[in-house]
Amino acid sequence: MKLQTVEYYFREVLVSMIRNRWMTAASIGTVAVSLFVLGVFLIIVMNMNKMASSLESQVQISVYINDGLPEEGRKEIERMTKDLKSVSAIEYVPREVALKKLQERLGENKKILDALGESNPLPNAFLVTVNNADDVKKTAEAIADLYGVDEVKYGQDVAANLFELTHLVRFFGAILMVLLLCATIFIISNTIRLTVFARRKEIAIMKYVGATDWFIRWPFVLEGIGLGIIGGGISAFALQEFYSAMAEKIYESLAFFPMVEQYPFMNYVTIALICAGILIGILGSTISLKRFMEV
Repeated sequence: MKLQTVEYYFREVLVSMIRNRWMTAASIGTVAVSLFVLGVFLIIVMNMNKMASSLESQVQISVYINDGLPEEGRKEIERMTKDLKSVSAIEYVPREVALKKLQERLGENKKILDALGESNPLPNAFLVTVNNADDVKKTAEAIADLYGVDEVKYGQDVAANLFELTHLVRFFGAILMVLLLCATIFIISNTIRLTVFARRKEIAIMKYVGATDWFIRWPFVLEGIGLGIIGGGISAFALQEFYSAMAEKIYESLAFFPMVEQYPFMNYVTIALICAGILIGILGSTISLKRFMEV
């Protein structure tokens, strides 16, 4: 492509954007608002996924050992549990430590344990963490079959409901993102179509004098890319400020809420939004031009 032709394309883009400045502003605004909404939903879905993963990782299996089991038996249970591929960590909690933790958890109400005197009804136990939350049930069943294990608990009903909820969040979040992206492309392609419609006579004249389809298309495609970059940049900047303010407000009241760290997450979101703006600009221009190129 000749340098003069490239200069002509960019000059046409600049002239078109200035000449149709209100339509240009409307297109940029539409891109910015649409991508901002898309970005907000992306942030929500990613943080809900982070929260779901955090809740899943906190599900532990409590393995209670038979009273009177010798030390060799306890070590054998620990060894065989560690050998399970699904197990990521195991912690031994003697009954003395378990009682102390219970007293700390009760706080001012720990006096209710005074009735126990010197006796300790809590069993020795292991706390087992698995690699994948979906493996909790089968891992618990495998451990329960080991000799010397009295009981295995992991909050079966709560865990099952939690896993079902997290799967629904991820599934519907992905569907929502796809639908919103399609709606954004539809809105922007119709916005750009208005710009093309305003210049339909100019396109027809260029066709009649022998201009090739791509010679006519390139200025509109470049204009769509320009609108997408500007709109994507505006939405990315607004999202940076929005996420920063949202994170600050949440951490003020919920300091341990598992949010996705702002950086580098928001840098990836910025890149994604600008790329989405470029893609939407190209698709919008191409879709809008198709009808008016048939002369």
